[in-house]
Amino acid sequence: MLHYKTYTHEKNHQWVIFVHGAGGSSSIWYKQLREFKQHFNILLVDLRGHGKSQSDKFLLKKYSFKEVSLDVLEVMDHLKIQKAHFVGISLGTILIQTIAELYPDRVASMTLGGAVTKMNFRSRFLIAMGNLCKSFIPYMWLYSLFAWVIMPKKRHEASRSLFIGEAKKLCQKEFKRWFKLTLKINPFLQSLRKKEIPIPTLYIMGEEDYMFLPPIQAFIDKKKHSKLLTIKDCGHVCNVDQPELFNKNSIEFIRNQIAAAPNAS
Repeated sequence: MLHYKTYTHEKNHQWVIFVHGAGGSSSIWYKQLREFKQHFNILLVDLRGHGKSQSDKFLLKKYSFKEVSLDVLEVMDHLKIQKAHFVGISLGTILIQTIAELYPDRVASMTLGGAVTKMNFRSRFLIAMGNLCKSFIPYMWLYSLFAWVIMPKKRHEASRSLFIGEAKKLCQKEFKRWFKLTLKINPFLQSLRKKEIPIPTLYIMGEEDYMFLPPIQAFIDKKKHSKLLTIKDCGHVCNVDQPELFNKNSIEFIRNQIAAAPNAS
């Protein structure tokens, strides 16, 4: 099972589950934890091969977005969490959308920060080049390059440093397994975009997230259950670049969903 950590609220029974992206760990939510703990029960997970989920048993498992998403559901079942509000960043948003597609009754709402919904030409080119070079170039060179391309500005330095630091904890074999997932990412994302699951969804995107913001701007007006918040002076990892705005808006969004629920207490 994935490594996880929980924080329980004295009065509120609602759960919020945080899902990090590839190369990160649950530690990337350190700027959210204090604020969210004041309102909800919290579940932090380290995805397979990340953080403290480093068991060799994961290497024997199949790697697909579905299989990695089911790891999170396994923790929910273990803790007897029937339904939760999900907060994700970057590739973690793909896993949350996968869970919502497979088991919509387990997802109360989705807050998707730096959401990945489509790979543009530049990102596809980087992935293709990375796939060609991954056997003979150290994976940290590739990961650092991706981090600089996705988060190029001076004010993105904290986000870059955080993700590069977390990625260093991955072994080469684990990196390659996750990297292979990106090769099939566009067809997978296309299938997710074709339909809208009737689950309240808030996209929180940095205005400077030039790779992943435009695709969301292109389809958001067609979505009935989704809305987009764009944060100024902010890049891809918006929970780190602008934590105050990220926390304020995501907490307000979740509380509104709880208040609007038929069985709200």
